[in-house]
Amino acid sequence: MLTNNTFRSALLGCAAVAILGACSGADGVASPGVGAFVPAPAPVTPPPTTPPPPTGPAPGTPAVDCPAGFANVGTISNRRICQLPSTITGNLVVPQRAGTIYSVSGRTQVGTDLGPNPLAPLAGGQQGILTVEPGVTIFGNSGLDFLLVNRGSQIFAEGTANAPIKMTSRQGVEGTATINSIGQWGGLVINGRAPTTDGCPVGVTPPNIACEAQVEGSNAFYGGNSPGENSGRLRYLQLSYSGFEIAPNNELNGITLAGVGSGTTVEFVQVHNSSDDGIEIFGGNVNVRNIVLTGNDDDSFDTDSGWRGAAQFGIIVQRDGGGDFGWETSSRGTNTPDYFTRPTYSNWTILMRPATTRQAIVHNTGHTARVYNSVIRSTANQACLNLATAVTLTNPNAVSGNGPLYNSVFFSCAGGNVIGSSSVTTPQAEAQIALGANNVLNGSSTLTNGIVNGANENAVTATAFPTTLNAGTGLSGTNTAVTGFLTSVNYIGAVRNSTDTWYRGWSCGLPGETPC
Repeated sequence: MLTNNTFRSALLGCAAVAILGACSGADGVASPGVGAFVPAPAPVTPPPTTPPPPTGPAPGTPAVDCPAGFANVGTISNRRICQLPSTITGNLVVPQRAGTIYSVSGRTQVGTDLGPNPLAPLAGGQQGILTVEPGVTIFGNSGLDFLLVNRGSQIFAEGTANAPIKMTSRQGVEGTATINSIGQWGGLVINGRAPTTDGCPVGVTPPNIACEAQVEGSNAFYGGNSPGENSGRLRYLQLSYSGFEIAPNNELNGITLAGVGSGTTVEFVQVHNSSDDGIEIFGGNVNVRNIVLTGNDDDSFDTDSGWRGAAQFGIIVQRDGGGDFGWETSSRGTNTPDYFTRPTYSNWTILMRPATTRQAIVHNTGHTARVYNSVIRSTANQACLNLATAVTLTNPNAVSGNGPLYNSVFFSCAGGNVIGSSSVTTPQAEAQIALGANNVLNGSSTLTNGIVNGANENAVTATAFPTTLNAGTGLSGTNTAVTGFLTSVNYIGAVRNSTDTWYRGWSCGLPGETPC
């Protein structure tokens, strides 16, 4: 009976706990079912997390080394100096990196000259393509340090409004450059294969592939007969403290564009405090826009040798310590009755320094400009415009009549509106300007901050562009490279009002704006 009682007790015990499944098989562990209790899994301790290794130097310290293709030449202002090679062939990218700055030493060239003919490159020439990322700074140590892009090669220096590319001097990097600092490094030279009136052999008239010449400053060749050639893109670039005299009458400018074609992009570009010209254009068909030229010691914008492009939306502000003409526009070389320097300008504002001894603009040696929708201001006792040399009044302008043509230009200069010189009389110059329409010859300036239109400037009726701009020899009857480039406007000047701020953020040194 003991055995039976024991067995019975066991049965009762199992019955009492059956709901908990305590007696289910040999191991006494029930398979979980509906409503069954499942113990929580034991907590798993995650492996310790290790922060990723840093990808750059600590803030405010130089990078450890340079990217491949650049020479490590020391440090400056807590940044590693990475020097560009003296000759760049193939593709080279200048990357934006923390703790890194870049330099040029001596003549730093992109490619070697491939000659005037893209279908038959010079034997031994090599192409280079230089790409500069937004926010990069490149500097030179001395006047003989400059960047040259040879024919057949390209530069793509494209910053942004918030991260412009800067090309400057060592002093500009160190913060020791002053309001009158100039000529502290060379500058930028771009040579292309577009036509020029320079260097034509005897008996050859431009445009012709045989017309080629050495550009000043670098002694490298430019020219050819490819009006639409593409030398690259410059966008949101600030270049300062450049220009250097290699020899008498042989100077490096801030930016030199020689034989550069209309396939090239140049916009949102500033040249500040060049010891020579701000931008000088020799021949070619390049178009430029949204240009800021401040504090340049010679001419702010200098054009020559058969240039047939357009320039729209430009600001010139001279510094008190220096500055020659705002525009010096010439036409040297082998000019013919229908091929000479004949560009189109529109929507410029030129502010001359109070002590200038020059006119704001000079046209000479057959340079037949078409000027539209612009503002000229000088408080010095100088005229706004000087028409010089007899041939300037006889070359056809392909719009109407001969000579330079002015439409919707606001003249406000203490020395009068226009004079003649070098075989042009002042009455002849006045008669030439009278051929235009909507000009204000004796305006009272209402500019604010030196560059922003006021009521008087905005009261001027703008003039529309004709469809034949820059047409003629070597170009189509309409030249869409220019007419398609220009932006139609209903105002004059570079800056319509206080909400027109295309120059802000990426440039420096303008009245009321961030100093350089």
